[in-house]
Amino acid sequence: MAVLGLLGVTLTGCGEGAVPEAAHTPAAVDTPAPRASTTAAARPKPGAGPAAAPTMAPGPNGLTPVYTRRAAASPRSAEKVVALTFDADMTADQGPRAARGERFDNPELIATLRRLEVDATVFMTGRWAEEYPDQARSIGSDPLFEIANHSYSHHAFASPCYGLPAVAGPDMAADVRRAFDAFRDAGALNVVPYFRFPGGCYDDAALRALGPAGVTAVQWDVVGGDAFAKDADAVAEQVLDGVRPGSLVVLHCTRSAAPATERAVRRIVPELRDRGYRFVKVSELMRG
Repeated sequence: MAVLGLLGVTLTGCGEGAVPEAAHTPAAVDTPAPRASTTAAARPKPGAGPAAAPTMAPGPNGLTPVYTRRAAASPRSAEKVVALTFDADMTADQGPRAARGERFDNPELIATLRRLEVDATVFMTGRWAEEYPDQARSIGSDPLFEIANHSYSHHAFASPCYGLPAVAGPDMAADVRRAFDAFRDAGALNVVPYFRFPGGCYDDAALRALGPAGVTAVQWDVVGGDAFAKDADAVAEQVLDGVRPGSLVVLHCTRSAAPATERAVRRIVPELRDRGYRFVKVSELMRG
């Protein structure tokens, strides 16, 4: 049983060098459903590009907006929807470990999500897409899924961030664009303009630097605690205890760093459905 998982701390990263999800700055708050860039009734068609997904307007001083969960206008209006998100983490220097046989992918998890017909958003690093282009293309061609950006390098966008090397401010937008290029080169179609900070670390300088990338930063309100956890029931219970209408859950989809996630999902999905929840992608959660 992973102590970090029981403490409600998750790790982002696909291998032994993974780091805890930081308490980011500024603090996460419930985010009201933004005005969609498309009509409220519109849904992205399979293969639709970033323009099909709703985004939030830039904040004061051009800061990249941050979305944490859907906030209901009132408790009675809270629709029982939840977004499961999975970080496909891989750093730019983990190629040699992959060449030696370490697996940073989790095809069993993707197969389970398909079998259970669960809509989900995969936050993918560009390096992961380069290592597993066939899987990136398959995930990005399936209408159940959408691919969002988790940076190219999985370096920190604010320091300190648990020992991660930092991306220089002038290079941040380029790092994000490089990841989108990797998705395109792999042939992924369902790509949305959302970004998740490596390590969960950010500050106003990072939000300002990402302005040219044209993304909405997406965090979470429920930590799955699956990184390095071996007790699938402990992971499932942490998610089930935390989910509320409009929640956004962070989990992982790498075998080496999150070996219990697929088994946890097999419990999470039916139990939440028994409670009346419907699973949605982040783009639908944002539509409100």
